[in-house]
Amino acid sequence: MKRHSEWTLATTRALTAEPMPKVFTTTITRFLMASLWLAAFSIASAKVVRVEITERSDLGATGYEQIVGRLHFEIDPAHPRNRIIADADLAPTNPAGRVAFSSDLRILKPKDAGRSNGAAWVEIPNRGGKSGLSTFASKHGFTIMQVGWEFDVPAQAGKIRIQVPAAKQKDGKPVRGVVRATFTPEKRVEQLKLGDLAEYPPVDAAGPDSRLIVRTATAFPNGKELPRSQWRLEGLRVTLDGGFEAGKTYEISYLAENPPVAGLGLAAIRDAVAWLKHDSGSLAPVRHAYAFGSSQCGRLLREFVYLGFNTDEKERLVMDGVMAHVAGAGRLDINRRWSVPRGVAAYETASYPFTDTAQTDPVSGISEGVQENPRVTHKPKIFYINTASEYWSAGRVAGLSHTNADGTKDAPMPDNVRSYLFAGTQHGAAPFPPKAQAKMVVFANPVSASPVVLALRLAMHRWVTEGTPPPPSAYPKLSDGTLVPVSKVSFPALPGVQSPRSGTAGVRLRNPLWPDGAGAGTELPLLVPQVDADGNDLAGIRMPDVSVPLATCTGWMFRPASMGAPHEMLPLRGSWIPFAVTRAQRERLGDPRPALDERYASKDAYLARVSEAAQQLIQQGYLQAEDLDPLRKQAGARWDWVTGRKP
Repeated sequence: MKRHSEWTLATTRALTAEPMPKVFTTTITRFLMASLWLAAFSIASAKVVRVEITERSDLGATGYEQIVGRLHFEIDPAHPRNRIIADADLAPTNPAGRVAFSSDLRILKPKDAGRSNGAAWVEIPNRGGKSGLSTFASKHGFTIMQVGWEFDVPAQAGKIRIQVPAAKQKDGKPVRGVVRATFTPEKRVEQLKLGDLAEYPPVDAAGPDSRLIVRTATAFPNGKELPRSQWRLEGLRVTLDGGFEAGKTYEISYLAENPPVAGLGLAAIRDAVAWLKHDSGSLAPVRHAYAFGSSQCGRLLREFVYLGFNTDEKERLVMDGVMAHVAGAGRLDINRRWSVPRGVAAYETASYPFTDTAQTDPVSGISEGVQENPRVTHKPKIFYINTASEYWSAGRVAGLSHTNADGTKDAPMPDNVRSYLFAGTQHGAAPFPPKAQAKMVVFANPVSASPVVLALRLAMHRWVTEGTPPPPSAYPKLSDGTLVPVSKVSFPALPGVQSPRSGTAGVRLRNPLWPDGAGAGTELPLLVPQVDADGNDLAGIRMPDVSVPLATCTGWMFRPASMGAPHEMLPLRGSWIPFAVTRAQRERLGDPRPALDERYASKDAYLARVSEAAQQLIQQGYLQAEDLDPLRKQAGARWDWVTGRKP
């Protein structure tokens, strides 16, 4: 087994050392400015040194109030819990030797403390987005907190972001390096703006580090470099003579300087929660905190746990529970120089390790896990929630989150973890009535399991506070044949639909903690849910849309020919392929799937089966009783649409 790098070993040794206590005090001031309250509080924490309140307002008749402001942090870069932050030792420090940064803050809390249930949902902002007050949160008395963690969110009103310093060389000179971004146009265009690199303007656009590579296979790093005479980089706009072709993937690289210390966003989340739970100056004191992060933010939470940020500087538990939603086996590539967290990274999200338990990697020889590594002291209760698209996604490869590193054997699931597949769903449900990406193309997938997410939120709270076990994991396994290599998926031959068995995965992302990147660049195995005769996933939580189907519901979709590269799949998209209404229709179309009149005697018979399926999910704890009527109503509307459309 390979060993950590010298830097990682030093960090590991430091984590076992006696933590040094630090206490900051500030004077309390309060003043009115521009008709908004602005307050500074004394903070008995080594991390949050000042709180500004810019708005305090009631949320209608909900009994909740909204607090908007800013948290100011300071960290000691030499503290054992902070040495893991990339470039923290190159960030400018104040006279006390600490690195200062600040984050936007938003809290929604019951005005009457007696209504609070003592727990907060820490909603991780996705690209700076705000979370509203849901009926679910107010009904149960949850506090909601959001804190900025992402440095590359545009500075726009209403966005939640963090301001961090840039790394500098020890002599004060700028740090320089090469940044990269990839993009795949959906139509031919001559010029593109590099939005993902907005924080990294080029410093020598015409220099030797400026390169443009074109690939015909999106998921793999090889490609052909385009002659420098054919393209131009002006600011963040790149122009190609003859235009960028639809469906081809381009990678641009150039020299930049002043990299933000991106990993401070992880410290901001850690220290904001520690302040909320433990500090006498907390604006919404709670006993428990649960983090919810979707997609980009779900990957962030996996990285948060992996790097040991669920323990604060005083060696206390930070998050009692974590819900990483639609993250797959990926983590967010944030704790490194030149990080680009805003990017979708459809093909580059998964780096070793993939599982929570330590699995020996046959490629690098390393053995560690997301939770089983020297940095992790406090393990939260975790729900991993994935749609079928995270299994089919070339970069998120969700199957590897519960198999060994080469995808040949199921891995053990830790007692503090549950894993759930939402069968037959895509990364985010499409609207209904469904629409197609282009003419003569299958519909986008409208199947939603959102009610299950709410049921699981409540289950997480009860697991933490009452010890009530949550619903059992529901995910596909190699051992029972419900998880298979993509080439073995038994998808039926449907008219006008490509076989998904040609799908391929991407490659491993580099793990910056290991000198060799832990097998970076190695092709990932693609393991996907096995399907029934209709093409619907066998395993996982099967919503009535899937268990009592009107259509084949997939987590994959091929690119329309009009968007280029029709042999490749659209990242994180799924398909919804309705059944024929009558046997005569399906025979005329050559569709092997039984028609609706062969499945259900009537609409009432169909709705009775929907009710039965929903009741089973309620009994299993995946749904709440209040979900039954809305699901029946939705099913009726979908029946009417399918039976009323022309095949």
